[in-house]
Order: sequence, then structure tokens, then C-alpha cells
Amino acid sequence: MKSKLFTIAKIAVSVLLIAYVFSKVPVKEVAASLAAANPWWIALALALFIVALAINSIKWLVLLRAQQVNVPFRIVLQLTFVGIFFNNLLPANIGGDVMRGYGMARYTDRTAQAAVSVVLDRFIGLIAYVATAAVMSIVLVVFLGQSNLRWLEGVAFVSLAALGGTLAFMLSRRLRGLIGMVFKWRPLQPLAPMFEGVSSAFEAYRFQYMALVYAFLLALAGLMVTNLVNWLLFHATGGDVPFSYVLLFNPLIALVLLLPISFGGHGLIQGAYPFFYGLAGVPQTQAVAVSVLMSFIIIISSLPGGVLWLRMRRASDEENPPVPAEQPTS
Repeated sequence: MKSKLFTIAKIAVSVLLIAYVFSKVPVKEVAASLAAANPWWIALALALFIVALAINSIKWLVLLRAQQVNVPFRIVLQLTFVGIFFNNLLPANIGGDVMRGYGMARYTDRTAQAAVSVVLDRFIGLIAYVATAAVMSIVLVVFLGQSNLRWLEGVAFVSLAALGGTLAFMLSRRLRGLIGMVFKWRPLQPLAPMFEGVSSAFEAYRFQYMALVYAFLLALAGLMVTNLVNWLLFHATGGDVPFSYVLLFNPLIALVLLLPISFGGHGLIQGAYPFFYGLAGVPQTQAVAVSVLMSFIIIISSLPGGVLWLRMRRASDEENPPVPAEQPTS
């Protein structure tokens, strides 16, 4: 019952956020901007977004192989699409991560390794995002004199320190050992085997330096492609936003979408675009129009994930048919 209430609350927040954003801009102008958008640039942006998903799938595959979890690339790609599909349905933009881990655990029967690979995949991606934002904030503030963005420089570096520290914490054997002592407490003892499995899975990455480096570089590559997607959408709506601003704002918008207050991030994205790009002088109507186009691209590219999930469920049901109930004997 509580989960249903939370879901309803998040849907309500999304609706209210969208209503608030559209109450602040001329809706007719946003509609006109969308109607006049170049469909070829939008189609190219959609194609590049799918390329970014493929790059992120390779990143996840690298992390899986580092744990000796040998999975075909097609399975990883399919689960990536499943993940983005559920990101649109579940809160905080991490519901897809849960479904990716669940799907990989069912495929490999290695639950701890699947879960840890997804967590590490997410953290490395976020670190690449905020590292890019931190570098671009220095470029814009220090070298291009955009002093109004100085506070974003602080946000980027604090976020980078927090994410990097958390990753180091997860990979540290000593710190994980301290946490493990908590599970000696009798009420938590039943959970000790599960923690040990997760801890062992993290341990596998401690000396996989090249795998972590490759994953980070792939995260940067995927980010550059999604940055280009955003730039193309601004170009499609007739805007001329410098790519340097996209490099700064796109990663920060990704952080905002992690807030667990809306349904699938909808509403948040419509508020984040005019807020951040408004700092660069982009008209609100255009920023909102681009946010709508970005949501459209995310939803369209996620649809194959829904089909793949249904196919996986059907195949699983065929392999494990329900056991018929015994008939009562007279």
C-alpha cells in the first residue's frame, strides 16, 4: 500500500512540475518551436542517443568481464534497453538499474556480481559526468570569464569528491571489513552471507585497474555522444548554444534527474533545462521545447526495452511453467 501511495505521489509531483513549468512560459511559443523543429536533426539525435546506449552497454560489459561474468554483448545491450524502459516508469531514474541487475542475475545466476556491476557502472558513469562538468566549469569561469557560473563550479567539484569518495569506500577492503562487523549483531546475522557475496564482488575490482579505466573512458565517450544529442536538439529548434555550455549543463541535469521526487524524472527534466540553460541566456521557450524533445527521444528509444522485457518474461515462463495444483482426493 505504501509503495502505491509513493508512486501516486511521484506521479502527482511530475504533473505539478510540468504544469508549473508550462505556466511560466508561453505554451503557444513552445508549441510553435516544436512544430518548426527540423525533423532530420531530431532523427539524427535519436540515432546518436541509441549509439550512446550501445557505448554504455560496452562499458557494462567491460565491468562484467572483469568479474569473469561472460555474457554475450547482445544480452547486455538488451538489458540496457530494458533499463532505460523502466527508467521511464520507476522513480529517481534508477529503477532501470534495478531491472538491469535483476535481469542479469536471472541470466547468469550470479546475483552479487550482477548487482555490483550495475552499481559500479552507475558510479563510474556519474563520475565521468561530474568530472566533465568540473573541467568545463573551470574553462567557462576562469578562461571565458563567466563568473555567474562560479557556484556551479563548486557544485561540480563537491559532487565529484562525494562520488569519488563513495567509490573508493566501496572498493576499500578495510572499510568493507568495518561494515561487515555490523553483521555480527544477531538481528543482522541472516544478512551476513548476502553482504559477504557483495563484498567479494567488489573485491574483484580492486586490482582491475585497466577495466576501471576502460569503463571510465567509455563513460566519457557515451557522455560526449549524449552531449551532441542535446546540441543537435537546440540546433533543430533554431538555437545556437555553444557546445561548452552543453558540456557543463548536461551532466548536471543528469544529477538532478536522480532526485527521487518524480515519476521517471518527468517534470524534473522540464524544470532543469530552462533553469540551467537560462544561465547561458537561452530563452525559456526554447529550453522547454528542447526538454520536451529530449523526453520524446528517451521514451521512443526505450520502447524496444519494453518489448524485450516481455519476450524475456515469456521465455522464462516457458522454461519454468507453473506447477499445477494437486486435485483433492475424495
